[in-house]
Order: sequence, then C-alpha cells, then structure tokens
Amino acid sequence: MMAESMIKLSSPADFKSTDVPTNPGVYLYRNEQEEILYVGKAKNLRSRVKNYFANIDQPPKTRKLVSHIRSIDWIIVNNEVEALLLENKLIKQHTPKYNINLKDSKTYAYIALTREDFPRILTSRKVSPKLESFGPYTEGFVRQDLQRLVTKVFKLRTCKNMHKRACLNFHIGNCTAPCVNNVTKEQYAEQIKNARLFLEGKNDVALQVLESQMQQAAMDQKFERALELRDQISSIRLLAQQQVVDNEKRFDQDVMVFCQDGDKVHVVQMGLRKGVLLGKKEFSVDCQPMVEQEFLKAFYVVNQIPREILVNKSCWQDVEEKVALEKFLQSKRLASVELTIPKKGNKLSLVQLAEKNLQSSLKCSNVLVSLQQILDLHKLPRVIECFDVSNLGQEHVVSGMVRFTDAKPDKKNYRKFKIKTVVGQNDFASIHEVVTRRYKRLIDEKAQMPDLIIIDGGPGQVSAAQAALDSLQLEISIVGLAKEREELYKPNKQTPIQLDKNSHVMLLMRQIRDATHDFSLNYNRKRREMQMRNEFTKLKRKTIPKNKET
Repeated sequence: MMAESMIKLSSPADFKSTDVPTNPGVYLYRNEQEEILYVGKAKNLRSRVKNYFANIDQPPKTRKLVSHIRSIDWIIVNNEVEALLLENKLIKQHTPKYNINLKDSKTYAYIALTREDFPRILTSRKVSPKLESFGPYTEGFVRQDLQRLVTKVFKLRTCKNMHKRACLNFHIGNCTAPCVNNVTKEQYAEQIKNARLFLEGKNDVALQVLESQMQQAAMDQKFERALELRDQISSIRLLAQQQVVDNEKRFDQDVMVFCQDGDKVHVVQMGLRKGVLLGKKEFSVDCQPMVEQEFLKAFYVVNQIPREILVNKSCWQDVEEKVALEKFLQSKRLASVELTIPKKGNKLSLVQLAEKNLQSSLKCSNVLVSLQQILDLHKLPRVIECFDVSNLGQEHVVSGMVRFTDAKPDKKNYRKFKIKTVVGQNDFASIHEVVTRRYKRLIDEKAQMPDLIIIDGGPGQVSAAQAALDSLQLEISIVGLAKEREELYKPNKQTPIQLDKNSHVMLLMRQIRDATHDFSLNYNRKRREMQMRNEFTKLKRKTIPKNKET
C-alpha cells in the first residue's frame, strides 16, 4: 500500500526534481538535526515539492523553510484521500514548526452529569467514564446559558458535597435538595431523565414527558407540582422559540472566508447550528503554498465538522482535489460533508456577512500598520500596554494597566498596582515603580512582552518609564499621550508628534488611553470605599457598648 524513500541535501541548491516520484503521497522536510520542519500531501509529489525550490517569488515564511531543508522524505500512497489522512496523522504526531497548528479540541467544555445516586450537573473539559457528557460546546456563553437553564428548569443539584442542610439553591427554587432527603432517589432520577432528554436535543420528547407528568399531578390534586411542571414546559418552549432563526435549516453550516494582506492571510470563521449563528472566530496565519487548504484541514482536525462549509474562494486546485478534501472531512465526521462556493441566495449572503466581519478586522490591522509607520517602530504593535496613575489627594495613589491585542481589549491581562515606594503625589516616580514591577515580573515569568507601551502623560512620564526599562535592560518602544492637546511624545524628543484628532490611529490611541484611565480610576474609588467601610466599622465598634455580664 505504501512505500517511502528519502534524499539528502547539503543546501537547497542541490535539489533535483527528478529524484522525487510523481505518485500521490506525503512529503516531510527535515533540517540538519533531522527535525521535521513541515509535512504536506500531494496528488503529484514531484510537482508539489518542485514548487518550493523552483518558485523564487515565495512568501518569507516559505523562503525561510526552504533555507533550512536538508533532507526530504516521502511516503507514497494509493490516492489523495489516503495522503490527507496520513498527513493529518503525521502532523498530530510531530507538530512540525512550519505547519499550521491550532488549539486542540480538548479546550472546549462539556456539560456533564455525574454518575452518583443523586447526580449533579457541572462543566467538564474532559470526557470521563465517571461522567455523562454532552457537547462539546465551542461557544462558552452558549454552554453557560444552557447549563443555567437546565439547573433552573429541572432543579438539579450543583453542590460538590451532599451537605446536611439545604443550600441557597433550594431556597430560591433551583434545587429539590436531595441532600436533606427532600426528594426520593426515584423522584430525582425522573428529574435527571428529563434533563438528559433536553441536553440530547430531544425537546419534543422532554415536553411530552413533562406534559404527561403535569396532567397526572393535576389529577392527583398536587397543584403545586403541576404549576412547577407547567413553568418548566414554558421555559423549554420559550428557549426553542428564541433559538429558531431559520426553520428551514435542519443541518449545521460553517462559513469560512479568507483574505491575503501582505505576508499574512486573515481568516474569519462563523458557525451556524440548525440555522442559529453561534458567533465568529478570527485567525491570522503566515502565507504559504495552498494556505487556505492547510488552514481548513488544521481547523477541522480540532473543531466540530458541519455538514456544509461555505467558502469565499477555492481551497483546492481542481475538482479531484476538492472531492478528496471532502472525503477526508467525511472520514473525520463519519457523515457527508460538502464544500461550497455560493454564487447566489442566502448562502452567498452568509459569505458576504463573514467578509464584512473580515474587512472590519483588516481595518484594525491597517491601523496598527499606520501606527507602526508614524512612530517608526521596528515591528507591528500587535500587543500594546498602557499605564495611568490615579490619585485623589495624597492617599490611595494607584496605577492601572490595560493590554490591547490586535487593537482589541485583552481584559484578562489588565493589571492593578498599589503604589508601594512613593509617598504622596509624584507621577514620575509612580510610573517608574509600576513599569519596573510589571516588566520585572514578565522577565521572571518569561512571559510575552508588549510591542509598544503607551504612557498617559507627557515627556516627564515618558522619561520615567524609559528609565525603568533601561534599568531592566529592555528595549520596548514607548510613546506618551498627553491629555491637553492629544500630542504624542517619544523618549528623548521634546518635539511632539501631532496627528489629526479624528484619524483612525488617534481614535485607537485615545480608546486605549481612556480605557486605562477608567480602569485605574475605578480601582482608586474602590480602595477609598474600602477605607471608608473599614473606618465606619471601627467607629461602630467604639460607639456601641458591649453587653456587661450580670
């Protein structure tokens, strides 16, 4: 079925295409240390490999790859589908440096029920024999909303331990409290059964069961139970109505659009499940041969594969390659998959919607390019951090730092600082302290440094921040944004840079500066409120006499 061989190169100039067969198969590029740099598949190995060495007009990433190739392995297979499957297996096994590698699907979470006498509902990122899992859910907010609804409607326990008294969930009507024997094992099993049907998407079956139980409760004159079941039925029906965007859709779709911008290819993926738009994901990858197909394969190795994938351009060279790609995806999904470039109708509208989102992302990228040119930065400022010192009086001097990644807030990397070494109001010394603390910690953690630092202030604050970086022997670009005239100051330059206040660059700079100001001000207020609360508590203790023993 398969055969393999290899050629050695002292340099890329030694390559001869005649050494490579014309069969379909998989090729592996290795460096001098025999490490696998890249794995690819081809319908014609000689033709595909030849393109890497013969084409001088290659993207920078491809040129760099070729310069490191010192041996070429190949494995011959029977057809292109086998080549795709083998390529996928080898990329997973070796994770080559120059292949597109996306996050593994294990990062997506499941809704799970424990296998206990009284199962509880929880979120899990692993499939385990100890759990009954539903999912995975690629969109976190969808999973959270669904889990909250299931807990509320079917009144399942969420506590890790069976406590000896009922918790708050019981008192607010979100749990039947099996921990205090408020329900029997059989009654709770019925709750779990209905929840299971709902999580499996069998809404009609769940509704039939609940309606039957409601009627029986009414006949038995258990009216409170009947009202409870009626509310559950209403909640499920309301959810079903909210989820229906297009009643004609009975299958899942993905929309994936590509656009090249310089040496990068930008991608937007939008998922639809039964006609419901779940959201979008954005990616940016280096240009390389057949980058669209490479990305498509990498994405669906680790993500749920829908029945239909709509794209804005062909990810294949001919019809045979398209068919092979579809068969590869079918082998992963274990059901039919169709790749489509729509020309009209609703499908074309979906692609155009995704392209609008992509253009919006490209505008952000273009703003960063303009910022790089204006400030004469040596690299694109994809990661920007901004500092602001906030003080209301002599006390509670604090600082806030925000991070923007690709011109968007990265809130998990926002940081607060309580000034420790500076007494009173001294913005210059405070900026020096927080910049030193921030980047000393990043050095210790070996974490990613920003591409640009923005200081809310003028030349004095910028000089203080630059001195802090110099003390740490760091070279990171700094610019100050003064409030009064919205001018930009660079270290060791007294003449400011003045831009149109309504330009895209200044709008981004002000957005980052204002976000930092609000963040630090809120922290300052919170500390003042904490102090007032503590002082009030102390005063209350002093003024209220203790009861004397008689």
